[in-house]
Amino acid sequence: MLEKIKETALFLKERMNTSPETAIILGTGLGRLVDEITEKYEIQYEDIPNFPISTVEGHSGKLIFGKLGNKDIMAMQGRFHYYEGYSMQECTFPVRVMKELGIKTLFVSNASGGTNANFEIGDLMIITDHINYFPEHPLRGKNLYGDRFPDMSEAYSKELITKAKEIAKEKGIKVQEGVYLGTQGPTFETPAEYKMFGIWGADAVGMSTVPEVIVANHCKIKVFGMSIITDLGVEGKIVEVSHEEVQKAANEVQPFMTAIMRELINRA
Repeated sequence: MLEKIKETALFLKERMNTSPETAIILGTGLGRLVDEITEKYEIQYEDIPNFPISTVEGHSGKLIFGKLGNKDIMAMQGRFHYYEGYSMQECTFPVRVMKELGIKTLFVSNASGGTNANFEIGDLMIITDHINYFPEHPLRGKNLYGDRFPDMSEAYSKELITKAKEIAKEKGIKVQEGVYLGTQGPTFETPAEYKMFGIWGADAVGMSTVPEVIVANHCKIKVFGMSIITDLGVEGKIVEVSHEEVQKAANEVQPFMTAIMRELINRA
């Protein structure tokens, strides 16, 4: 695995003409950020040695390099999910490559179902912590980097959370804060599962992000994450939901998440 990581990193370094320390995983809600990247150059996943290929509708597959404001950045357009059939090592492979490329800060986003009764569809939630409910752990197996038992007491940077709240206040954008629970999917949750996750302390539930954040922390990369609440798992508010409806709800509030992330990346 380490040989593959280094091989992929070397391939990218030979094609990079920038030295980014900031990376973004353009999950649901951040797709439009691509339009704001200047001086950009792209590499398709299928052209990168050892890289998985994204198979989900709405997730195109390429690495984008360039500038966002005054920052050199690296962006993943399209992430890899456990439910696609990938192992956790494959899902998180790009984060390990990021470490080899010198990335210091990672920004992530996702769509999620709200389990907090105070949430509404279209809310933006700053992730303050997470619960890992995936059946396989991304650090299972040989220890590649850092501590065998990494600390997760600040999985999401408190400094970046504080800055994001300040930016949201300045721009008049309403934000929630909460705990994100990651589960394998690909089914949306049953009402009983939503209820259980809420009892556990989750404010939102989704099918991504947690594995990448665990590996980023293991690699000593600071993390900031946001969720778009695209459906509700709250008693009395649960309705039938589809992937298309999730995308539609996410698209409507993309500009607000993009505004916060853009400014936060420049201040980070």
